[in-house]
Amino acid sequence: MSPTGTGRGSGPDRRRAAGPRRRVAPGPVAPHKGRGALAVQPALFADLDAPRDEGASFSVWSLNCNGLRSAADKGWLEWLQRRRPDVLCMQEVRAQPAQLPDACACPVGYNTRWLPAEKKGYSGVATYSRLAADRHVEGSGLGWSDSEGRVLRSEFGPLVVVNAYVPSGTSGEERQTAKYAWLDHFLGIAARLLAEQRPALLCGDFNIAHTELDIHAPRRNEKNSGFLPEERAWFSRLLELGWCDVLRRLNPQVPGLYSWWSARGRARENDLGWRLDYVLASPALAERALAAGIDREAGLSDHAPVWVRFRAETP
Repeated sequence: MSPTGTGRGSGPDRRRAAGPRRRVAPGPVAPHKGRGALAVQPALFADLDAPRDEGASFSVWSLNCNGLRSAADKGWLEWLQRRRPDVLCMQEVRAQPAQLPDACACPVGYNTRWLPAEKKGYSGVATYSRLAADRHVEGSGLGWSDSEGRVLRSEFGPLVVVNAYVPSGTSGEERQTAKYAWLDHFLGIAARLLAEQRPALLCGDFNIAHTELDIHAPRRNEKNSGFLPEERAWFSRLLELGWCDVLRRLNPQVPGLYSWWSARGRARENDLGWRLDYVLASPALAERALAAGIDREAGLSDHAPVWVRFRAETP
């Protein structure tokens, strides 16, 4: 792991100044009622644009952008300016900052920290924040994972935000074995972070649908990577440590809260999805969660952005 400080123009850590901008507040998720509700999906997030009191709350978002250059072509920058997340964790950026225009690599009003993969056009994470981080820690100490740019820790005062991109095991047995090794390693990181007794978040694409509520056709998928019993048991152990799946806590029995759809077989059109993307909170921080949801209408990737809004801590 390599801890690095925040500085203007140093390495991939960048900042652009912003003029005054209106902040927007995500709203609560309405219950999903299956395919029949698809026609009114935009209404679920109509109050994402409602104003909120400055400083009263903050929002944390996560998005697997499936290539930031591709997402930019689909309106990612306009989406960012509209939603104005306080912290945005992105996975699978598939680029180096220099490959993007400054407006995307370092948007006005945001500090950015990149951890690209060594292999070009592959994997990588980036964290965008309106407040400059006090410290970043790149990597998790697992060599091959760090070369793929999968874990980036950022600290904002007492708050710790971990941006994580869990490997997929869909390409074969060797990669699934590597995924299990990664999960075992990361479980220790998650346990040690809770032991720090700080408000903390684990954000990212976990490449696991935890329960039958989190996937279409669970019986048909129980032998597929991402919904294997061992993977789901690992996710349960993660929550048993004390981490809270905020979206599920606020919507305990709501099905269809999907964040990823295959490109095959009109899966998105028919809402045949998986919930792979999460914002997990430490226990005390979870108690401050005001709302959580999935921006299904973003249209930036095969994943949808997920978000949680928290009450700001009072002095």
